[in-house]
Amino acid sequence: MLGDNIDAVGWANCGEIDVMENIGREPSTVHGTIHGPGYSGANGIGGSYGLPNNQKFADEFHVYAAEWTENKIAFYVDGNLYKTLTPKDLPARKVWVYDHPFFMILNLAIGGSWGGVPDATTVFPQTLLIDYVRVYRR
Repeated sequence: MLGDNIDAVGWANCGEIDVMENIGREPSTVHGTIHGPGYSGANGIGGSYGLPNNQKFADEFHVYAAEWTENKIAFYVDGNLYKTLTPKDLPARKVWVYDHPFFMILNLAIGGSWGGVPDATTVFPQTLLIDYVRVYRR
């Protein structure tokens, strides 16, 4: 998710909440991360969740969730809480920018500095299957 003020303040000042990221070289791991001013890109703040016994996330559907309140973002996989972030988790003198509306992005990204450049072992085409998306408001 990206802050809806991205056009006015730019990335990462708008804030970004990655509810779930999975990169090809880590098929058994997903990441939940926040990015903001001074803690973005490789310095994003978050955690990871791994499946046991080298199971791969791509082999079946899973439920990924972020519970976002005024001063907390909690990340879940299949109902299991694996990381909670609050303003206290930010580096010194950095700003919590999760106090305004965000919009969702659901994509299958390939390449980039984190995922790496596709090579001869990269399988194409790739498919992203999403069963449903739900948003709840208190």
